[in-house]
Amino acid sequence: MLIDDNPDDNFIHERVINRTERVNKIVVMESAEEALSYLKINEKNLDKNPNMIFLDINMPGMNGWEFLEEYEKLNVKRKAKMVVVMLSTSFNPADQEKARAIKANKGFVTKPLTTTKFNELLEKHFKT
Repeated sequence: MLIDDNPDDNFIHERVINRTERVNKIVVMESAEEALSYLKINEKNLDKNPNMIFLDINMPGMNGWEFLEEYEKLNVKRKAKMVVVMLSTSFNPADQEKARAIKANKGFVTKPLTTTKFNELLEKHFKT
C-alpha cells in the first residue's frame, strides 16, 4: 500500500514496485484517512491486507504520525502481518529519530523509492 497525497510520487513508486515483479497488487491511497478507512473496512478480509505500507509524513488532514497513532489501535494479529515504512522527502534527523521510536514503524526511507531500496526492504522483512 502506498499512502501519499502526491499523485506523481504514487505513480513513480507504483511503477518502481511493479518493475520488481515481486508484488501481486498495489493499493494506492492519497490520504491517511482513506488508508485507515480501507484497513478498518477490510479488517476481516485477509486477502485485502497489505503486507507492506509505505507512508508519507507530510499530508493534509491526517499526517503520517497521526496515521501511526490510529494504526496502533488496529487488531494486533492483523498488524503483525503488515510492515509500515515511512517514505518521505525529509532528511531531518528528528523525523528519522521519531520514526525509529514508533513501534509500528519498521523503517524510514527517503524518496524516491528505488528498486534497490524496495528489494532491500523485502529481504529484510520477508526473507524472500
